Amino acid sequence: MSAKFRITLALGIFAVVPVSIAMAPQNAGPKAKSVAIENLTWAEAEKALKGYDVALLAVGARTKEHGPHLPLKTDYVMAEYLKDRVAREVPVAVFPTLEYGYYPAFLEYPGSVSIGADTFKNTVIDVCRSISRHGPHKVYVLNTGISTLPPLEAASSELTKEGITMRYLNLADVDRKLPAGLLQQPGGTHADEAETSMMLYIAPALVDMSKAVKDFDPRPGRKGLTRDPNGPGNFSPTGAWGDPTLATKEKGRIIVESTIAEIIRQVRELIGLKSGAN
Repeated sequence: MSAKFRITLALGIFAVVPVSIAMAPQNAGPKAKSVAIENLTWAEAEKALKGYDVALLAVGARTKEHGPHLPLKTDYVMAEYLKDRVAREVPVAVFPTLEYGYYPAFLEYPGSVSIGADTFKNTVIDVCRSISRHGPHKVYVLNTGISTLPPLEAASSELTKEGITMRYLNLADVDRKLPAGLLQQPGGTHADEAETSMMLYIAPALVDMSKAVKDFDPRPGRKGLTRDPNGPGNFSPTGAWGDPTLATKEKGRIIVESTIAEIIRQVRELIGLKSGAN
């Protein structure tokens, strides 16, 4: 999925394999396992949090349209899968995934939910503040959207002033590392060739390829999607934006594994970064 098309819309490409992360001991070393904080008592959490440099917080919409062939929870399923895979490779304190975010591009499609940009920003800030109160002063946000980037940037800036370092995934960092020519669609950002391929790799039982259709009618200068052919956004009667019929499990494997590798690289970099650094 090329960056220039992905940035056109508010996209979320990520979605659920339950997180099965073992609890790690206090003062966990570099080879220690990650810990799912939600499974602990507060007394256990107090001890466990002292052993981690970085907390991992994923953001994945659980109610956002993804065309006729993918479920509303697609982003959440991807976020959970990526979170689990990353936590197996680097020691982090894992917090529950945020299921709501700033996704205004999809509100014309029933079931889609978006909260305001400031609301989302402040939610992330409050979560990070709460985490740092008793543990890591560094948080990595496993972000699965594009419209979420400006609020996350603003949140990171505010938190830095408080001595809390927050970093987040920008999907363009992954795009730049994908093999040239991997995708054949003329363009797309949502429920498209790339996102559908990822779901075929992550959770194929949730994909109904018999309902996948090409839906791509770009209109210069327009943002978001609309079901109204005369509406202000890019016309998409299906809610997809691209050509999901070209999706394959192998393409999904390449995109997903590249994404995981980039997240792991960034988390490891954050672990070695001094708290509060820019």
